[in-house]
Amino acid sequence: MHPILFTFPAWIPLIGGHSIHVYGLMIALGFLAGLWWIKRESRRLGVNVTKVVDVFFYVLLAGLLGARILYVINSVDNFWADPLVIFRVWEGGLVFQGGIIGAFLVMLWSSRRYKLSFLQLTDIFSPALALGHAFGRIGCFFAGCCYGRPSPHDFPFSVIFPQIADGIAPPGIPLYPTQLFESIGELIIFAILVTYRKKKSFDGAVFFLYLILYSILRSFIELFRGDLIRGFIVEPYLSIAQFISLMMVIAAIFAWVYMKKRSGSRGQETVKKK
Repeated sequence: MHPILFTFPAWIPLIGGHSIHVYGLMIALGFLAGLWWIKRESRRLGVNVTKVVDVFFYVLLAGLLGARILYVINSVDNFWADPLVIFRVWEGGLVFQGGIIGAFLVMLWSSRRYKLSFLQLTDIFSPALALGHAFGRIGCFFAGCCYGRPSPHDFPFSVIFPQIADGIAPPGIPLYPTQLFESIGELIIFAILVTYRKKKSFDGAVFFLYLILYSILRSFIELFRGDLIRGFIVEPYLSIAQFISLMMVIAAIFAWVYMKKRSGSRGQETVKKK
């Protein structure tokens, strides 16, 4: 684990003594990867790329704010001790599900502002979310946050974090590498969504599938998480993340069934008119 990539020499004006955190770097790479995808997919679908990129930056800001707010809610004691912690996102501390909620609400607003299809936008953005999140979890690994609980000593994929100043993960003991597990899972979800997007029967299907797959992945990963800062509804059986995941799955399934019936009804009406 190396949370700091490098530190600028003290003699450099303005930035001297400041450090580049691996977490912040991976978050930035995740955003760039997501931007690459939505531009590529918008061109394929014939959607106005400039408008979609504008929406992307609104969604980006809303996602960061939502993810940070949920993190602060889960660690309110740390916030009162140091209120400025809410702004130091480059040091870690983003709850992804809060970002999804914030991004969803702002996308709904911005789609109306730019006169774009909301459901089509969600389908464009969903693979980008999975791809960007995969980068972000690698950043979590280097920062030592979102760490796993102690693993058996014979578990072949366990990791041992070193003792460093301001380290987050408990050092010197084998832990489940939950950050890397989730990163791999997000890449698999990205591949599934990319494959499925050309076979979907209605707009929004890719988004609903993403919510279901991500919620299942997150609920599974939670079983191996060791950090208690994420909070619990019923400790230690139901974490806040698992509860939100459950709500997302239920909402996505209901929305899927509704839109599937709606698209089927429209198809029958079209056939009758012909």
